[in-house]
Amino acid sequence: MVMEIKVSERIAIGGNNPFVLIAGPCLIESKQLIDETAATIKEVTNKLNIPFIFKASFDKANRSSIFSERGPGIEKGLEMLAHIKAKYNIPVTSDIHEPYQAELAGEILDIIQIPAFLCRQTDLLVAAAKTGKIVNVKKGQFLAPLDMKNIVVKLRESGNENILLTERGSAFGYNNLVVDMRSLPIMRGLGVPVVFDATHSVQIPGGNGETTGGKREYVPILARAAAAVGMDALFTEVHPNPDQAMSDGPNMIRLENLEQILKQIKEIDQIVKNNH
Repeated sequence: MVMEIKVSERIAIGGNNPFVLIAGPCLIESKQLIDETAATIKEVTNKLNIPFIFKASFDKANRSSIFSERGPGIEKGLEMLAHIKAKYNIPVTSDIHEPYQAELAGEILDIIQIPAFLCRQTDLLVAAAKTGKIVNVKKGQFLAPLDMKNIVVKLRESGNENILLTERGSAFGYNNLVVDMRSLPIMRGLGVPVVFDATHSVQIPGGNGETTGGKREYVPILARAAAAVGMDALFTEVHPNPDQAMSDGPNMIRLENLEQILKQIKEIDQIVKNNH
């Protein structure tokens, strides 16, 4: 049995618990946007009885172009996430890119996320681990799922057992990603809960020249497949108007479509976990 990680009094990831939703817009574009998005997602997840963790990035340090919007930065961004956490009584997560950010982020975030491109950066992993917070590491597009074993060891040797691993697709030639669903049970075999990132898995990296492209119509299909294979959490980015989003618009699902997608995933998740 995979370990269970307590995020809050009401939310646990892993074990044989129902899947947890990690969702929000890719980027903190404004206080109004994250407020509107968090309120709607909470309403939907309360209705469906799905545990919910809010996610939005305070800094997108890995944008394709130097001219792309990056966000409000760590201080203002964490302040906005603290507001969401308190107002809606929900856990929050965001990603860090440099070791010095870990301590600051750990004061607010319930889960510290490590971007896929940085998943092997030892100093970053150690700094995140030492906060004592849950660390969610996205599997690099360049790594086999079993390669995540070394990353788990780095975190454990740094004194942290609260580890999540996220599948978000693997590089498949130029400007394309594919998802090998075997990676979910393989990474789960390392003894840690696994997350499926449905929206970044449909990216077409650099596909629009100076920005990343994507095929959001495949998000529900891959999410259903991951639920059937067995996942502990679903990561998906949502936006009221993805076509106008400042980051990752082609991959994000429309906020208004979230409820129908989650209904299907919940049914599959229940079937899979009731059989174990």
